Amino acid sequence: MLKQKQWVIVSLVGAGCLPLAQAADRLDDNRWYVAPFASFVNTGGDRRAADGWGGGVGVGKMIDEHFNAELRGFYQGFGGDNGPWDLAGGTADLQYYFFRDTFSPYAVVGVGGMNTCASANCGVGLIGEAGVGASYEVNDHLLIRSDVRYRYNNNLNAHVQAGTDEFHDMTVNLGVVIPFGDKPKYVAKSETRMETAPVVAAKVDCSKLDADADGVNDCLDKCPGTIKGAMVDAKGCAVRLILRGQHFEYDSAELSLNAKELLDAVARDLIAFPQKNEIEVQGHASSEGTDSYNMRLSQRRAHSVVEYLKMKGVSNKLSAKGYGETQPIADNATEAGKSENRRVELIWIEE
Repeated sequence: MLKQKQWVIVSLVGAGCLPLAQAADRLDDNRWYVAPFASFVNTGGDRRAADGWGGGVGVGKMIDEHFNAELRGFYQGFGGDNGPWDLAGGTADLQYYFFRDTFSPYAVVGVGGMNTCASANCGVGLIGEAGVGASYEVNDHLLIRSDVRYRYNNNLNAHVQAGTDEFHDMTVNLGVVIPFGDKPKYVAKSETRMETAPVVAAKVDCSKLDADADGVNDCLDKCPGTIKGAMVDAKGCAVRLILRGQHFEYDSAELSLNAKELLDAVARDLIAFPQKNEIEVQGHASSEGTDSYNMRLSQRRAHSVVEYLKMKGVSNKLSAKGYGETQPIADNATEAGKSENRRVELIWIEE
């Protein structure tokens, strides 16, 4: 039964290592943290021991949007035919987060050492761990974290247990993560546009002026400062903006440098000339790939744009929705048409 559980864990870890589309860009949180935890140990049959409990503490650092590095120490104990057993050791862990959000799943691998005592027999050996888990962000200074791990232990001929020096266990860990310091905050810099009125002796006819070049004269324009390239209504207010070009890494939701520069300009305009409307960010795909895959990919890409605009300080209510390949605007039979259909649109919802 334990071997079956271990194969399930190994399979999950292997699946986690497959290339996955990266989720939304997040704040660059690189704080140090401390992580106390409690453990349940499901011992392998080679120990001839009962299940047990333990605990420990880790100290780590958030490296970037995907990786944490952590040093952990632990103690675990349980009974058995040749016990009691006492395990004390530590590992150096590397955690890979598939994406960072309130709920953040991850895969973890670790290597280290452990002192094992079975009754009066003790020996130091090597351990390797692999597993999957998730964290839940309660607030900026507290996360709840849990993972399940397969552990391989080799006691290097210490003969703690007669007949074998290799052991296979499963651990389930539950604890908290307490980051040090404040979570980094990004405040978008709004640019105040200074419009210099021409000095004229005669009164200017506003019906002949269009300061933001949106096609609506300044007499009728209720939304000055329209985002460049946006479609507007009769009042000059933005209703639709199509982001064209190479905005994402191939087969991924990770924003390209070109996309971030474009979204920076969009964010500056939304902050400098705010409209209170809700904005739906729509992701669209070409016909390459299956319908279900394109739907999921377009949803992740729309979510990436929403999170990036929020990070830049946009205060509009933003929602993300993927449409996959259901709303083409060009012919998918040509490469040019497919390129047109791979797009993200911002739709202003009428109040």
